[in-house]
Amino acid sequence: MGVDYYNILKVGRGATEEELKRSFKKLAMTWHPDKNPINKKEAEAKFKQISEAYDVLSDPQKRQIYDSYGEEGLKSAELSGSSGGAGSYSFNSRNAEDIFAEFLGKSDGRSYGDGFGSQGSKKAQPVETKLACSLEELYKGSRRKMRISRIVPDEFGKPKTVDEILKIDIKPGWKKGTKITFPEKGNHEPGVMPADLIFVVDEKPHAVFKRDGNDLIVKQKISLLDALTGHTRNFTTLDGRTLTIPVMDIVKPGQQVVIPNEGMPVSKEPSKKGKLIIKFDVIFPSRLTAEQKSDLRRVLG
Repeated sequence: MGVDYYNILKVGRGATEEELKRSFKKLAMTWHPDKNPINKKEAEAKFKQISEAYDVLSDPQKRQIYDSYGEEGLKSAELSGSSGGAGSYSFNSRNAEDIFAEFLGKSDGRSYGDGFGSQGSKKAQPVETKLACSLEELYKGSRRKMRISRIVPDEFGKPKTVDEILKIDIKPGWKKGTKITFPEKGNHEPGVMPADLIFVVDEKPHAVFKRDGNDLIVKQKISLLDALTGHTRNFTTLDGRTLTIPVMDIVKPGQQVVIPNEGMPVSKEPSKKGKLIIKFDVIFPSRLTAEQKSDLRRVLG
């Protein structure tokens, strides 16, 4: 028989006119392209199929021929006054809008009283969710998989909860406040376009480093002896390397050492990096013996 129009409309072969109308309305409301901007091609095909099925089954003459001879019978039959004209029956995408508009009693298939034909100006407020990232993730980049649950209409227009996995590719150098938008992944309520789902990057505190724009800051306590005589410091970088920093000059309180190109990647130019800034806190001894004071006077005097 080819296409099963009864199955497409989710009705039995003995469906009444009222049952056809009720089922068509639910399915058309669910699959109209204006309600499915993300999967528009799929929705257009489904909407056309639903409208074609209703066009055939709601017309007694077409339905009788279809029941007797199937889809091929419709194509070869002479249906006076049908959309294909005398001699054949054909269906195109424009018919789908015309049928839906006629069904709703409208002259314009794009203007619906149910609130979704003009959804371009009616959309739910965006939903923002924090995406907490470690400095290591923001340094090297990573992929996150986020499971979400949202409410969408089923094929009959009734709300149902669906789970979905969203993949987020975190780019090296992203900063706190960076937004990743998934258009219309919020709940789908009648008469309103679904809200955009927005993940907002947040930075987890780090045990060693603090971020300042593209720079990384690390605070180091050193003894007065090291400050005066020199020392070497080892750091484990955010990508796991060991960085050895020799400091041979005398370190004064509040002094800092700047290491170029060892900070965070620049998001728009990942090959470039900010600075690593080491801030020293010189720890003075709480007391000295008379002998130590004498030695210091002899050496420094």
